[in-house]
Amino acid sequence: MFEHFSLQRIAANGITINARVSDDRGKPPLLLLHGHPQTHVIWHKVEPTLSQHFSIVAADLRGYGDSDKPVSDAALNHAPYSKREMAKDMVALMQSLGFARFKVLAHDRGARVTHRMLVDHADCVERATLLDIAPTLAMYEQTTMEFARAYWHWFFLIQREPLPETMIAADPEFFIEKMMGNRHAGLSAFTAEALAEYRRCIRLQGIAHSICEDYRAAATIDLEHDRADRDAGRKVTQPLQVLWGANGVIGKCFDPIAEWKRVAVNVRGETVACGHYIPEEAPEALLAAALPFLNAR
Repeated sequence: MFEHFSLQRIAANGITINARVSDDRGKPPLLLLHGHPQTHVIWHKVEPTLSQHFSIVAADLRGYGDSDKPVSDAALNHAPYSKREMAKDMVALMQSLGFARFKVLAHDRGARVTHRMLVDHADCVERATLLDIAPTLAMYEQTTMEFARAYWHWFFLIQREPLPETMIAADPEFFIEKMMGNRHAGLSAFTAEALAEYRRCIRLQGIAHSICEDYRAAATIDLEHDRADRDAGRKVTQPLQVLWGANGVIGKCFDPIAEWKRVAVNVRGETVACGHYIPEEAPEALLAAALPFLNAR
């Protein structure tokens, strides 16, 4: 995986971010961001083609993979894992590599970070493709029984420390395999090499706590930031593409295009014939949908 890339640990926003950086720096920059409970490895099936068009930076979010896992708790209002802080990480990462402006392709939690980056750093992000999410505020405010059953982990991971951390740490591989394996494609979508990496990372010191803090922030301080945007009429102004799995939960429980049009002024999107893990379940379909958009000027 990731031939013609260097593995780097880069100081950004007061922490260290783990990232794979393309050796070819002469093409337009594209930042790749993963979701829960994975790492930058999710992009391994699409990076060979993406690398033909872009200088790729595939990063581990703070709290995930081999990136730093800062201390955080309720006394800090979970702010170290706010999407605002995580967005600052990625802007600082890209700037440290010499990329003042860039495009983003992001899945799940990384897509939520990208939503905040699009608003807070509009001068840095040219356009973005977000995979299999609706806006966080819409998802919480429109929670139904169907959604809560499917996304039970949203409500488990936000429980008061140390309940979820202790349960995850008791058998981390069981957690990650059930978390990923109970979705549409089961574990069949993941190569042995990728799955081994996810298993390695879920056992890292502090990762159970940082994952929980990511979700706790999403249910508290992130909603404050999103409501402030709504009240002020702040929207995403850059071109935005949203793709979601036809066999996933997002399209069944929400109207993704309508919800993104509430927070962005230039939105397009469509379904992809797969479940939640689009980059690994349907890499060719993802490339067919995303490349024309990301290549546009």
